[in-house]
Amino acid sequence: CAIRADTRLDNVVRLALDVRKASFLAGDRAIALTGMEYGGITPLGLPSLWRVLVDATVVQLDVAVLGSGVRRSKLLLPGRLIADLPQAEVVSGLAR
Repeated sequence: CAIRADTRLDNVVRLALDVRKASFLAGDRAIALTGMEYGGITPLGLPSLWRVLVDATVVQLDVAVLGSGVRRSKLLLPGRLIADLPQAEVVSGLAR
């Protein structure tokens, strides 16, 4: 999910995934599946079958700060470009 840093994920995620309960992937598994460092995982370059839920407010940001795949750097890009990712799904009310 891509949400603003000043918000929290809402139950919309659970509903969008059509599951009763949702939780974060374990760190070691996330590292193995993405090839990225835990804490720096970015929606850019994720496995092609993974959905990227993007809160509609992110798309409106002039500059969004994302992980770069490693913890020691970040990527800055217009929020609208996150919505252009192949797996991106813009969802209103994803965060609160």
